[in-house]
Amino acid sequence: MNVLTLQWQEAGQNKIQQIYEKHNSKNPGTCRIGRDPAKCDIVLTHPTVSGLHIEIFFDSQKQRFYIRNLREINPPQIDGKSLVKGEVAVSEGSIIYLGQQQLQVTAISVSSIPSTIIVQSPKQPVHHHHKPSIPTQPNSVYGLDCPKCHKVSPPENLQIGCPWCGTSLAAAVSVLIG
Repeated sequence: MNVLTLQWQEAGQNKIQQIYEKHNSKNPGTCRIGRDPAKCDIVLTHPTVSGLHIEIFFDSQKQRFYIRNLREINPPQIDGKSLVKGEVAVSEGSIIYLGQQQLQVTAISVSSIPSTIIVQSPKQPVHHHHKPSIPTQPNSVYGLDCPKCHKVSPPENLQIGCPWCGTSLAAAVSVLIG
């Protein structure tokens, strides 16, 4: 599971919040941070923080967490650099300023993507020719190997889980069925 941990001081108290790749959010796929509780998932009370200041999200292709600026007028600072437009990757130890409110990325955990495993169908007769050829599998399809019961589900079951045992397929190995 991919998770980023933020830590900050607010009203003399140490606050810690974890942000998950699939964060339950007002804006799916991101975690929004600012002062406005109607728009933000993490609400900060410091008056220099904008109502809707930044969002943090996980880029599954790059396997990194990023911060996106939502306020050009009051840009965040990440590791001493202003982020006026766009987004920037954050690392463990990154310091983020929203106005005068400091947040620190204290931990990032990124699980590696399992590699694709090729599962062969029952043996087909092999015909030898004069030249060796690379076999092609025009009817091959991808599936998800359940981490618990190891039954292979179609990829569209990724969001609903294994139809046999109910286990989440988020950590399932992608398999090629030939």
